[in-house]
Amino acid sequence: MLVVPANELPHPYFCVLSSSATMPGTKPVKRATQPEDVKPSKKVKVSHSSHGREGGPPWFWCWGRGMSGSVPGQPWAGGGLVLVLGQGDVGQLGLGEDVLERKKPALVSLPEGALQAVAGGMHTVCLSETGNVYTFGCNDEGALGRETAEEGAEMLPGKVELSERVVQVSAGDSHTAALTEEGAVYAWGSFRDNNGVIGLLEPMKKSMLPVKFHIDEPVVKIASGNDHLVMLTLSGALYSSGCGEQGQLGRVPECFANRGGRKGLERLLVPQSVHLRSRGKEGHVYGFGLSNYHQLGTPSTNTYFAPVKLTSFRNSTTSWVSFSGGQHHTVCLDAEGKVYSLGRAEYGRLGLGRGAEEKSEPTPVPGLDSAQVVACGASVSYAVTKQGCAFAWGMGTNLQLGTGRRRTSGRRCR
Repeated sequence: MLVVPANELPHPYFCVLSSSATMPGTKPVKRATQPEDVKPSKKVKVSHSSHGREGGPPWFWCWGRGMSGSVPGQPWAGGGLVLVLGQGDVGQLGLGEDVLERKKPALVSLPEGALQAVAGGMHTVCLSETGNVYTFGCNDEGALGRETAEEGAEMLPGKVELSERVVQVSAGDSHTAALTEEGAVYAWGSFRDNNGVIGLLEPMKKSMLPVKFHIDEPVVKIASGNDHLVMLTLSGALYSSGCGEQGQLGRVPECFANRGGRKGLERLLVPQSVHLRSRGKEGHVYGFGLSNYHQLGTPSTNTYFAPVKLTSFRNSTTSWVSFSGGQHHTVCLDAEGKVYSLGRAEYGRLGLGRGAEEKSEPTPVPGLDSAQVVACGASVSYAVTKQGCAFAWGMGTNLQLGTGRRRTSGRRCR
């Protein structure tokens, strides 16, 4: 089972691809057959797509306010540069106190090459080629995971102290997570719901420094939503933690979604497994959470508090390899490099041109036939081609399209 996250922070939903096929550069994960009381004889070393990939340009992008998950641009072996643009009023650009916005890409000064860069609501996280984590931006709720008492310390990159080598990072509105090569997950900051802070691991308590999530087996991949975290284990189990108001945890019934009901916030914050029923057939896509604009590809606009099979993605001629979700839309990538979108159409976020209407099924984005990476912001979308060309479309009021203008585009901008 391969988990493919709708990996943009505003999304209160999650997509899962159940398949024996794998994404490029990965190996199939077999479900563990050992009894629960038998420990593996050797430690598991976790790797990630941000390590060991060869070829292609060594650079990334990080646009605008309010992004999360993998940003446009594929991490490449050897480390690369991090370029930022958009709004930087609380230091999320990492360019210092004097730079509050950038219309064009600017280089972030890091002490070593980067393998991955992700952006949260108002902070940015970079993973270096040696497994170190650097953060910058708003630290009001601990999203930076380090001390920022010195004036201006949050406006420039600073190292997060972790005892293990990190292989993947993710970021949400006010939290950050890191996956180590030992399969452990560390997080810092806090989750929020509509009423405010709910805590990270302990109710109503934010974590200013990294804390370890306790899961019984190694984790091989993580993904952050706005206020929730999802973790995939070596055996194929899926765990979730955080806010569940809109079904995004996939395991908390609606009657308990408001702060956990009688069991309290522990029901939400303590990582627990999501029950996903799969018969092992290839290409089945599951989702849960908000679908008020059909962004899950469901025929109805209901909220789904448990995983459902998304039949709109069932097509014998299409092999899905990646999904990315914005606030009310989803962008998809197939094995041939074609890009699709569905969900809410306002502000041009679907890339289908002026006059486009809401879509409940994956709809091809014109002119994008050789993409290898897709990503979303709240109301924007991105794609990077195999040739290294970046395209953006949607709302650009915070300069997040990279065009240098505050305008909305319903068509892809290069």
